[in-house]
Amino acid sequence: MTTIARSNVHRSRAWAGAVLLALVALLALLAPAPAQAAAVTCTPDETTGCIQGTIRTSEGDAAVGVEITLTTPGGDEESVETDDTGRWVFAVTEQGTYELSLDEESLPDGQFIVGETTRTVSAGPHNNISQAFRLSDTEGGETASGSSFSWSRFWQQFASGIRLGLMIALASIGLSLVFGTTGLSNFAQGEQVTLGGLLAYTFANVLDMNLWVAGLLAVILCAATGWLQDAIVWNPLRRRRLSLTQMMIVSIGLSVAMAYLFQMIYGAGTVRIDTSSPQSVIIAGIRLTVQSYVAMAIAVVVLVGVGLILLYTRVGRATRAIADNAALASASGIDVDRVIRLVWTVSAGLAGLAGVLLGLVLNGISWFTGGQMLLLIFAAVTLGGLGTAFGALAGSMIIGLVVELTNIWLPGDFKYATALLALILILLFRPQGIFGRGERVG
Repeated sequence: MTTIARSNVHRSRAWAGAVLLALVALLALLAPAPAQAAAVTCTPDETTGCIQGTIRTSEGDAAVGVEITLTTPGGDEESVETDDTGRWVFAVTEQGTYELSLDEESLPDGQFIVGETTRTVSAGPHNNISQAFRLSDTEGGETASGSSFSWSRFWQQFASGIRLGLMIALASIGLSLVFGTTGLSNFAQGEQVTLGGLLAYTFANVLDMNLWVAGLLAVILCAATGWLQDAIVWNPLRRRRLSLTQMMIVSIGLSVAMAYLFQMIYGAGTVRIDTSSPQSVIIAGIRLTVQSYVAMAIAVVVLVGVGLILLYTRVGRATRAIADNAALASASGIDVDRVIRLVWTVSAGLAGLAGVLLGLVLNGISWFTGGQMLLLIFAAVTLGGLGTAFGALAGSMIIGLVVELTNIWLPGDFKYATALLALILILLFRPQGIFGRGERVG
């Protein structure tokens, strides 16, 4: 019987490995050629001139996906979007007067153009013309970033903080559940976020699927990768009794491998899930895109659903029991491995959903988007209390608010540093985190 059981285990692992390889191959086949930055390069010569510039937000960050239209002397129009560095460029071949026009609807949330939206320039071969479009965080005024305070700006940043917190929460709750049931800090969680966004882009733009269907398929496939990861990697490593440090190093390696696989397939540029121009809506004086409102609503519904499942279902109670004491849970008849497998599946699915929504909110996603969020995800989990799902939610909202509200007084580059500073200060007074339990040592 033991031999038969081992044979079945090896067979299931072989099937899981084959499915994972097939998924990677399918992703490579469906993905487009490596994406370039939205704006092409241009070198002035005897036949070509360049009109270019870089657009940054009032906080100093790159304004990605802003649409610029060039009208030639003959009346023809050409449009480009700023790339992941905020850069745009047009190549011109004839001497004359050109008109540049910026689409205000494509500006990031809470950003407004300073001055006119159109510019007129004279250019031709050999010329390299730079043209600036300045952005402000107050409509019709100069930027208030880093110097002045206004209640309208405060509430705009507060709403942006809630939005960011909800996106972080989707990924951090899954990470917290994995830590609570296995003790593992999964450094590949950020790449699961990236995977969700890139899969949604592939389905929506490469396969021309409906946006809702594309997002749903992306989440389902991300959840499937979580199931496969546990079946192929984490469950065998647990059975071999590897230390948590060794398994953490494996997760770091998996994170690096996934990130560079994404870069190889999709390139280093930013891709957009929804290629239409974002439409802004003002509610109670707060301007956000329609995609932002929809993303926030979806996040709230999903987070409430996860909370209710954890509190009132048998699976939720089993998950909390394993987080409290896995050995006692196993002795009471709970199938620990099965619950952990489910936790990995849900964790990857939630991270994938975060990637889809983040790609819509930011109007683009790149191969390293999840890697950039990973530090905030870990900060939220640590702040809320390691292994507690509701603590991860609270920590995520605090981190999101601190990051966005910081921009009222400090330049944008400091916003992540202040979030980590808040984490340090809170842990000095409550080392176990907000919802974590203190442990007796010695």
